Amino acid sequence: MEIHVIRHTAVENPENRCYGFAEMPLRKECIHDFKSVDIDDHYDVIISSPSERCSLLADYFKFDYQTDERLREMNFGSWELKKWTDIPEEEINPWYKDFIRVNASGGENLLEMQNRVLNFWNELIRKKNREKVLLITHAGVIRLILQAVLQFPLENMFSIQIDYGRKVIINWNDGLFSVKKVNV
Repeated sequence: MEIHVIRHTAVENPENRCYGFAEMPLRKECIHDFKSVDIDDHYDVIISSPSERCSLLADYFKFDYQTDERLREMNFGSWELKKWTDIPEEEINPWYKDFIRVNASGGENLLEMQNRVLNFWNELIRKKNREKVLLITHAGVIRLILQAVLQFPLENMFSIQIDYGRKVIINWNDGLFSVKKVNV
């Protein structure tokens, strides 16, 4: 199975607000951004995060797709849509020190998100009747998929650049993964 995983296109966030589960609008030039996305002619199944910044891309290409909550970005709870600089230090500093185990206030931590994403991923790769799959999702989800495939330490996941509107291509064949391309 060949799995194409695309990050949504760039968002409009001039105030540097924290967002994950919250809706954040795409930038005004999103149609131009959509046109630069590399999409193949055929996919056996297309699954998108239900976040509008992902589903708008699927709608633009007139895909017949389904959504899955497990493909959402991290849930930042009460921090959602606050400026990063407005989140109280006593809340955010423990998270900065251990984002893997410390929950965003009222949200989830990275281990919880990883569990959610890998639940989806493991279900996906167990399906045998698909040759090519497209996932439309977020940088955090893509990094967690790559971390699972490549087995690097979770704390290093932010070392991988995942560009807006670009895809990662992963092959899954007879129990073996290969990452073919990143940010194409």
